[in-house]
Amino acid sequence: MTQDEVLQVFRDTGALLEGHFILRSGLHSRQFFQCALALQQMPIVEKLGAALAAKVKSLGAVTIVSPAMGGLVIGQEVARQLGLRFIFVEKEEGKLVLRRGFKLTPGEKILVIEDVVTKGGRVQETIDIVRASGGVVAGVAMVVDRSNGTTSLGVPMFSLIALQVETFDPDKLPPDLAKIPAVKPGSK
Repeated sequence: MTQDEVLQVFRDTGALLEGHFILRSGLHSRQFFQCALALQQMPIVEKLGAALAAKVKSLGAVTIVSPAMGGLVIGQEVARQLGLRFIFVEKEEGKLVLRRGFKLTPGEKILVIEDVVTKGGRVQETIDIVRASGGVVAGVAMVVDRSNGTTSLGVPMFSLIALQVETFDPDKLPPDLAKIPAVKPGSK
């Protein structure tokens, strides 16, 4: 899939929102990618998963780890298409942890998959968990990279869409955006 085709999927499913949004990173934006709206349709999940799987297959990962909630659907689909194990990290007392009996073995080659990355905080937390458990991070893949090229995680990164999306610090909003009530549609 081309970047334009993926972007059209977001438009067609209503997953590309326009307005005034507060991102998980704390930054404000005029656009928001609500991946869950696109990923509620299994044919779309399969199509996006296949495109992402094609980009990361050569990494040789044996397990995919995704941060809950956003990365769950796409992470599991990429794992299914590549025939890999899938596990996830989830919040416990405000921070991500491996739970539910999930374990990694020393040297296990891991691919981290997320839906949308802006600053990469949750992905970095996931990488840290993998490394603390003895795993080796082969790379990170995401449906949407909205970091404007500023996020570097020290491993190969892959995305279906890499966009230059304007973001603003809360105290540096442009006047037109400041006039619109802000909403926080993502996960907390």
